[in-house]
Amino acid sequence: MQGLMIGAPLLISDLIRHADRHHGDAEIVSKRVEVPTKDGSGAIHRYTYREAHARSRRLANALKKLGVGATDRIATLAWNGYRHFEIYYAVAGLGAVIHTINPRLFPDQVGYIANHAEDRIVFVDLSFLPLAEKVAPALKTVQHYVVMTDRAHMPQTSLPNALCFEDLIEGSDDRLVWPEFDEKTASCLCYTSGTTGNPKGVLYSHRSTILHAYAAALPDALNVSARDVVLPVVPMFHVNAWGLPYSCALVGAKLVFPGQHLDGRSLHELFEQEGVTMSAGVPTVWLGLLNYMKEHKLRFSSLKAVVIGGSACPPAMIRSFQDEHGVQVIHAWGMTEMSPLGTVSTLKGKHLGADKEAQYAVQNKQGRVLFGVDMKIVDSDGKELPNDGKAFGDLHVKGPWITTSYFKGEGGDPLRDGWFPTGDVATIDPDGYMQITDRSKDVIKSGGEWISSIDLENIAVAHPDIVEAAVIGIRHPKWDERPIVVAVKKPGAGITREELLKFYEGKIAKWWMPDDVAFVEQLPHTATGKLSKLALRGEFKDYRLPEST
Repeated sequence: MQGLMIGAPLLISDLIRHADRHHGDAEIVSKRVEVPTKDGSGAIHRYTYREAHARSRRLANALKKLGVGATDRIATLAWNGYRHFEIYYAVAGLGAVIHTINPRLFPDQVGYIANHAEDRIVFVDLSFLPLAEKVAPALKTVQHYVVMTDRAHMPQTSLPNALCFEDLIEGSDDRLVWPEFDEKTASCLCYTSGTTGNPKGVLYSHRSTILHAYAAALPDALNVSARDVVLPVVPMFHVNAWGLPYSCALVGAKLVFPGQHLDGRSLHELFEQEGVTMSAGVPTVWLGLLNYMKEHKLRFSSLKAVVIGGSACPPAMIRSFQDEHGVQVIHAWGMTEMSPLGTVSTLKGKHLGADKEAQYAVQNKQGRVLFGVDMKIVDSDGKELPNDGKAFGDLHVKGPWITTSYFKGEGGDPLRDGWFPTGDVATIDPDGYMQITDRSKDVIKSGGEWISSIDLENIAVAHPDIVEAAVIGIRHPKWDERPIVVAVKKPGAGITREELLKFYEGKIAKWWMPDDVAFVEQLPHTATGKLSKLALRGEFKDYRLPEST
C-alpha cells in the first residue's frame, strides 16, 4: 500500500517559482562586474526574486532558440552575480545541466574540463574573457559564447559566435511553463580541483540538490531564513557556492553577490551597506577581512554568523570572530562529491551550560552530520572503528546527495561497500562530532605513529606573529618522516625559528614537536583557496632536516 500524496517531483525550477510567489519582493543585490566605480569597486545592481524569475524564463526561452535541449551541458566562467544566478535556474529549469567551471584553474585544465563535459554554450564574465579567448581554439563542442554584459559594454572579442547576454534576454519573452521531468535528472556538473591527475566531474540531480538545500537551511546547519541577508563569498563556481543560491531561494532570504571584489575593504563595506547577517567562505578570505578590520579598527553592525569551510578553520579564527566581534562561527565540512555539505559543528543542548573553553573544543571539530548523511571511520582493513574520540581512521560517508561515481565513469567505482571514501583521516566522538586529523595523503608517519599536520598548523597560526602556516613531512632515515612548519610572518614581525618552536611546548606530545621551521613570503594555494600541500612538498622535495634530528 502506498501513501495518498501528490507525486510532485523535486525540481530546481520549483525553488525560483516559490521565491517569486512567496518572497517576490526580497532583494538580490550584486556588485556589477562591468561597471567599476572610481575607487575600483563595482556599481550595484539591485532587483527582486520576482524579476530574477522573469529574466530566468526569458533566458530559458533564448536557450531553447539556440537549440539547447535536455542533458546538454551549459558552462559558466563567472563570478557571483545576478546573471550567474539566472543561468543557474534557466539551465536546470529546462532539464539541461549547468557546468560551473573554476576560472582559477590552469587554462589547460579549463580546456580539458570543457571538452570532457562536451559543453555546448559557455557564458563568460568580462573578467574571464581573456581566459575564454585563450582556450576557445581547443574547445571542440562549444557552439556559442555568451558574454555576460549589456550592449553598451560588449567588447570586441575573438570568441567565435559570440553573443551578448542582455541581447538574448531582451529578444525573448518571459512566458514559459517550466517543464516537469524525473527528479533524478542531472542538474549540475562540478569538477574536482584535480590536485592529482585530471579533474573528475560530479553530476548532481534535481532531487539531490533540493534535499541538500533543505538540509543546509536547517537551524543546526547553516540556519538560513527569510529574515537573513546572505552574502556568499564562496564562489558560485565552487560546488554551487555550497548550495546557498538554492537554500536562499527556498527560504526567501535576501542575497548579496560580491562579484570579483573579495578583498577585506570591499567585503566589509558591502556587509555594512546591505546589512548582511550571514556569510560563507574559506579561511583565507576571512583572514584578509579580519586583518583589514583590525588595521582600521572596524566592527560589524549586522553580521551574526559566518560559515567557514573548504579547509579546517584555525581555532584562533573562531575566537577572533566570536570574542572580538560577537559573530558566531559555523565550522562546516564537505566535498564536491557531497554537494558539498556533510557536517556542521553546532552545539547541542548539553553544551550550552559548559564553559567557553569546552564549547570551543566542540566548535574546533568539523561537526556532526546533517540528516541525510551517514559517516564512519575504518582501519586499513575496512573494519569500522569506535566513535570514542580517540580512534582515528579513514572517513567514509554515504547519503542521497553523495556521488556514486564520477561523470563518464572516470576513475572507476569509488565506493567501498556502498560508502564513499573521502580521503580524510578523522576521529568521531561519542556525541557524533567528527574531527579531521589530516588528509590521508598528508598525514605524517613518524616511527610507526601518526602526527596530525592540522593540529600543528593550528598552533602555529595561533601565534600573534604568524599569518599562515602549513606542516609537511620530510623524509627521515630513522623515523620515516618528521614534521616541519612552513610559515608566513606578519609584516614587520621578527619571530625566529626558536621562538616559534618554543610556542609549541606544553601544547603537544614531545615526539610531535616539529624538527624545523622555514619562513616563506607566501604559501601555495589550490584553485579553490586551499593550501596546496602537493605544491609545497614539491618545493621542499630537496629539503634537509637539521643534523641534530
